[in-house]
Amino acid sequence: MMMKQIIEALLLASPEPLDDRQLLSLLEDEGLQRQGLEEVLTELADDYQDRALQLVQVASGWRFQVRREMAPWVSRLFPEKVGRYSRALLETLAIIVYRQPVTRGDIESIRGVTVSSNIMRTLLDREWIRVVGHKEVPGRPALYATTKIFLNDFNLQSLSQLPPIAMEEDEETPQESEAEAARAAG
Repeated sequence: MMMKQIIEALLLASPEPLDDRQLLSLLEDEGLQRQGLEEVLTELADDYQDRALQLVQVASGWRFQVRREMAPWVSRLFPEKVGRYSRALLETLAIIVYRQPVTRGDIESIRGVTVSSNIMRTLLDREWIRVVGHKEVPGRPALYATTKIFLNDFNLQSLSQLPPIAMEEDEETPQESEAEAARAAG
């Protein structure tokens, strides 16, 4: 019983999500094992099932957050306007998310227009993307990929939770192209 309250207090007090390793480290004097931690986290999540808060696991670990249904009321606490993102910024982010690691040239090729330095700066400043290396071609352009902060901000544990890319009606999936080629050859 007391362990559940301690873990609850740690998660509520922490400004950042805490992963299993951090929690076990904080509680090493208590002799808590990974299985016991998982059981306590499951119990805590169940305790908050019908509450305004919920315990969620994101890429960086566990955190309490206000349920989405409470947003209309909670947003009144923060009267400043939330930044709106342009279509160009969201398209750029989507390309990075689904094609990572990707260069700025790759993004421009896909979008068909030059990527604004302001867009890249905004994504880097928000810490949604970072430079993960350089492509081994002349000029060695930076390769961009998403961060754990991106996953946390979008309530994701991993990129595998992203929805599939919607294909345009005139686009074919690779499997459809192969099937068409086989029919034409046969």
